[in-house]
Amino acid sequence: MSDVCCVGHASWDITMAVAHHPGADEKTVADAMQLAGGGPAANAAVCIARLGGDAAFCGYLGSDLFGEAHLHELQDAGVDSSAVLRGTYPTPLSQILAKPDGLRSVVNFKGDTPHLSADALQRLPQARVLLFDGHEPELSKAICAEAVQHGSKTVLDAGSLHRGTALLAPEVDYLVASARFAAQFCHTDDMQLALSKLAGICPHVVITLGADGLLWASEGRQGRMPAFRVDCVDSTGAGDAFHGAFALGLVRAMVWPDLLRYASAAGALTCTRLGARQALPDATAVQRLLSEQPGIVIENLEF
Repeated sequence: MSDVCCVGHASWDITMAVAHHPGADEKTVADAMQLAGGGPAANAAVCIARLGGDAAFCGYLGSDLFGEAHLHELQDAGVDSSAVLRGTYPTPLSQILAKPDGLRSVVNFKGDTPHLSADALQRLPQARVLLFDGHEPELSKAICAEAVQHGSKTVLDAGSLHRGTALLAPEVDYLVASARFAAQFCHTDDMQLALSKLAGICPHVVITLGADGLLWASEGRQGRMPAFRVDCVDSTGAGDAFHGAFALGLVRAMVWPDLLRYASAAGALTCTRLGARQALPDATAVQRLLSEQPGIVIENLEF
């Protein structure tokens, strides 16, 4: 049994740093480039391994050049790949443009690669915590139902509203959502209102707000926490690191304030380097940031 099994999307990322977002019919030159595996669940698994956890990844990789390269990356990082399914459909690709302000644009190509079926695996993975990104709806639903029987905790990385995140949001123990998902799901730009609505369907909710920190609701209490202060180079993968560290913190039975600080520090550090996979922090870097900025604490709010 792993500490955390991350279920969902794996891709091959082509990340380029550009001076500005190119306009219509404009050609530009990249200042730097990174090639590496990516995808929310796959990145979270690598982050967990770097933080000293026992991680597994469950998802699809094609039997192509990109799939082979990504599989070797996962294995080299110490991630259990026994639940990786291979096939003749292509490995998804992502083209990422990182701008000087740290924000990025992403274009993903999946082609006709289908979602994995609920019975795609002969044996469903078991872990103390299951982390889903929603990109494999049927398989994730089956694994989530199995997790209840084994007493495993479940976490959803809800980056945006789509079939998988909508399906799993009411089913998991911990809903960690982006502001975009919260606005789409709750039909409001008022994040405090969205937090209250999401708390009505899930016992523990976090809404990440990027540089503005996060909002949280847990066990009848609500509050906020500011973001760690870092020099942002590229925000790609920050959410993946947050979710991975959050899931590992649950395994380690961290109390709520420490859990949020730990996950936030991992996410912030990922913004300090180009690319997602290369920027995922290790345990030493996270502990250093936590000790350097001890004033980043959660605040209780009355909404």
